[in-house]
Amino acid sequence: MQRRELLKGVGAGGTAGLAAIALANPLLARAAQQQDNASGRAFGEFLETLRDLEAAFLQPHWRLRTADDFAGARRMLLHTLIHALQTWFEADPARPFFVSFVDRHKKMLGDNPDARYHQTVINSAHRYRIFGNLAAATYTSFTVEMGVGDESPGLGTSINDTEFETDADGNYEIIASAEKVEGNWLQLPDGAVSIVSRHYYEREHSIQNDQLHCIPLGIENLSAAGPRVAVNDEQIAAGIHRINEFLRRNVRALDNSTSPVWVSRVPNRFVPPKVDDSNEAIGYAARDNTYAMAPFALQPGQALVMRGRWPDCRFANVVLFDQFLQTFDYETRTISLNRRQTALEPDGSFRITLAHSNPGTPNWLDTEGRSFGIIFWRFQLVKGNIEPLRTEVITL
Repeated sequence: MQRRELLKGVGAGGTAGLAAIALANPLLARAAQQQDNASGRAFGEFLETLRDLEAAFLQPHWRLRTADDFAGARRMLLHTLIHALQTWFEADPARPFFVSFVDRHKKMLGDNPDARYHQTVINSAHRYRIFGNLAAATYTSFTVEMGVGDESPGLGTSINDTEFETDADGNYEIIASAEKVEGNWLQLPDGAVSIVSRHYYEREHSIQNDQLHCIPLGIENLSAAGPRVAVNDEQIAAGIHRINEFLRRNVRALDNSTSPVWVSRVPNRFVPPKVDDSNEAIGYAARDNTYAMAPFALQPGQALVMRGRWPDCRFANVVLFDQFLQTFDYETRTISLNRRQTALEPDGSFRITLAHSNPGTPNWLDTEGRSFGIIFWRFQLVKGNIEPLRTEVITL
């Protein structure tokens, strides 16, 4: 029998065809029997998770209408899967390791061209030593996460570079543990699941576009964990279950009914930014940040002019997202501006223009020709108040 005819028979016969092949081939029959194990069942659940998420994209709350909308949703799902595989599949709190959270080709949960993020899975039963170098960052911090997504109990503890000591070269060591220690200490509350590091930069050249810049960062368990056991069925099954949980908790549509107070529901207008503790209840938010977010909606030939004044703070920028909280292409376009990149007016204020094509004025944010998207502002460790952001839709 030719291979093409065999495959054609499988397609026509379905399960019966597969059963016939299995009966004819003892090796295939044995392989089918061996799927009845922990990792085989977990992998089946993983495939079911992918099917469920794909089916969910058809639901009204996702608001997907065009082929490009669905393609964007699938891209976000796959980027989230990349991080789940890198961080959660072989996660071992006894032997932690930091993984890059986002980069130019792994975008999720509101990434940032002006920052590098890392994540490691931990458990408060252990004591860890975090070590590294500030690497000339504008800001560095470590945040303990209490869950794996936006349904988590919120943030745990955090520490930034104003709260831990470094040597003259920017080197540091931080002990992360449940019990307090002298010196640089990051408390691990009961139920802590991971630590996220943040390294913000205000530079002319966005840090995510600098392929040569290295941020030294490591972590080790202070208790001897011993050698790893050989890979086994239960271990792989547990890793697949962690992937499933991360996907189900982070591949989610934006929900206006439960969005924070700093999210505007009116296109092209912002809620006045307010320095408060509203980030405390949001998984993967930054405690030291103040946010402002609004959708933009522009017709061909229109532009959105945003006026304001950068506050006295450690770091600030504005970024464009799609509806899946993935940044637009910052490798080849200008879709974000930090204070260093912004040309100011004579009075010290800024005028930033969001448009489909270059308006011929400074501070152009490129929409990539999209008629809809999200504008996201970050203001970090703000001193005083933030001037309200004024907006105006104009015709070019």
